[in-house]
Amino acid sequence: MKIPGAVIGDIVGSKYEFHNHRSKEFKFIDADNFFTDDSVMTVAVAHVLTEYGESDDAELTEATVRLMCEYGRRFPHAGWGSMFSYWLNVRPVPYGSYGNGAAMRISPVGWYARSEEEVRRLSRIITCVSHNHPEGIKGAECTAMAVFDARMGKSKEEILERVSEYYPGISCLSCDELRKHYDFDVTCQGSLPPAMVCFSEGVSFEDTVRNVISIGGDSDTLAAIAGAVADVYYGIPESVMAEAVKLLPADFVTVLDRFFEKVI
Repeated sequence: MKIPGAVIGDIVGSKYEFHNHRSKEFKFIDADNFFTDDSVMTVAVAHVLTEYGESDDAELTEATVRLMCEYGRRFPHAGWGSMFSYWLNVRPVPYGSYGNGAAMRISPVGWYARSEEEVRRLSRIITCVSHNHPEGIKGAECTAMAVFDARMGKSKEEILERVSEYYPGISCLSCDELRKHYDFDVTCQGSLPPAMVCFSEGVSFEDTVRNVISIGGDSDTLAAIAGAVADVYYGIPESVMAEAVKLLPADFVTVLDRFFEKVI
């Protein structure tokens, strides 16, 4: 059994998205936590890659739209933004979004891809079905590339150096400053730098996610992004995954099992 860090981060952050905690002291997962739209789309992307990862661009695009809509429509109250909800239910065509939804769903690409070129290609195709603004494309690619670099055994310094190519100002940020001043921001450009700072200062998967919760903002999505990278870099304790499984639909676990059987 393998539950990815993006899903666990989402579950941990779920109850703090609109009730920011701004402390590292809290129960990591309990009965009040739940999965949100971040997990639903992450599982959908894992499903897409498992079944269609070797397809050409057109077939992969069609499969991404179809499966994302199928998954999303099953959970109408998962926390969708209004524009993405319209995309899911009415008109699934690109709408120029640079929202952080582009980044929160993309981590399976970093697990699946076998080269940097494949990271870029798969990330762009999966992102551009909805979030085709340059900032959305960049945020997704940065997340997927950080996951890929961690898989390739890169050091934290090397991972963050790559992140800095996408977001040069990241070295000027710290969790301490973010706790004082960071506000709710659902854009990629407002989410990727703080999420990656939380990873940079973390000393384990759990500590990284606790950093995220402590800075406030869009807690579940920031934790999905930072947790995706920390998962690969540090690993996740079996006990944490066992708690997360209790909060997920059985078919999500089956899809994730099939995905990780393919990529690990």
